[in-house]
Amino acid sequence: MRKVTLTFGLLAGAIVSAFMVIALALYEKTGTIFNNMLVGYATMVIALSMIFFGIKSYRDNYQNGAIRFWKGFQLGLLIALIASLMYAITWEAYIQTRPAGAASFMDKYVDSQINKMKEKGASSAEIDQMVKRMDTMKEMYKNPVIRFGMTLMEILPVGIIITLISAAVLRKKELLPA
Repeated sequence: MRKVTLTFGLLAGAIVSAFMVIALALYEKTGTIFNNMLVGYATMVIALSMIFFGIKSYRDNYQNGAIRFWKGFQLGLLIALIASLMYAITWEAYIQTRPAGAASFMDKYVDSQINKMKEKGASSAEIDQMVKRMDTMKEMYKNPVIRFGMTLMEILPVGIIITLISAAVLRKKELLPA
């Protein structure tokens, strides 16, 4: 199980980290926050599809074509954890290597959120409330431990959902037999 976990976890982590590096390079070049969350989560789903393939590989190669839900869940969760850690480490490396670091990123992020609210016609009271919330978030984001945890919480829930679906689907021998 260790070989499958490491292989597919590192592969998923490499894919999601590569997507992040590409997105950050575009961010550096254009200077604007890439504001499409759908694209960000789609890249996570693409990378975390390795969970499905990891569970299937283990089922077919080590379990004679059958796997129980909890064994598949355990395997998928480990793969998701490895990929999530790589994602968070990549983000932290990016933040640490930038001259202005997290503060610069958060300033640009807050500006983009406020501009979105203005474009949607939000009242000044709503904008003031958002500014207060963002100031609190900026202060929290300065702490590397909290920042690392926040980054993990972006991707890990997606991995857990994919793990649940994959473990449930692949426990059926008839689905994609070896």
